Amino acid sequence: MTSLRTRERLVQRLVEQGIQQIAVLEAIRTTPRHLFIDEALSHRAYEDVSLPIGFDQTISQPFVVARMTEIILSAVPDEKASVLEIGTGCGYQTAILAQLVSRVYSIERINPLLQKTKERLLKLGVTNIHLKCADGRYGWPQHAPFDAIITTAAASELPPALIEQLAEGGVMVIPVGEPRRQELQVCRKVNGKIEVENVLPVVFVPLLEGVERW
Repeated sequence: MTSLRTRERLVQRLVEQGIQQIAVLEAIRTTPRHLFIDEALSHRAYEDVSLPIGFDQTISQPFVVARMTEIILSAVPDEKASVLEIGTGCGYQTAILAQLVSRVYSIERINPLLQKTKERLLKLGVTNIHLKCADGRYGWPQHAPFDAIITTAAASELPPALIEQLAEGGVMVIPVGEPRRQELQVCRKVNGKIEVENVLPVVFVPLLEGVERW
């Protein structure tokens, strides 16, 4: 089901789990998650679960999307903020961010997935985004520094290039750890140094090197 009622139930569930920012909840409510997954799974679109999107990738659990977005907005409330996303995937997190900040730069290493996502976001009228196929571990130095960086794949350690491209006072939200044992970390750059806080245990696909253009 993709009705407004099912979306409202999802939003209410997120509220019960502690998501508080109205702007984040409204973005979740108005973004048609069922359009970001295979039609065969659309009946599960507004469940609070991650779902496969092909290419051994997943669309993140709505609670995790909301929590990561809320952390960014709490740290970077300026609507003119520039955000770098590592791991475009199906574009759901990208679409959420695009409603809340001025510019989203998003990198995906799997080119066929990126092309599908680019078409989807264009059809949905999402225009304040910049997409490219590249190895996300190296960021996008041409547009740095970024007020915030969000990584939707788990790194074994903090990528040095992303730390370098984070603006002073900025925040990076990134899952760190090994498969099945990861922590969502909030990394703040203060006086040129990184302060790290563990937020919650998570399970993300790994942040891989290289690019797949097939």
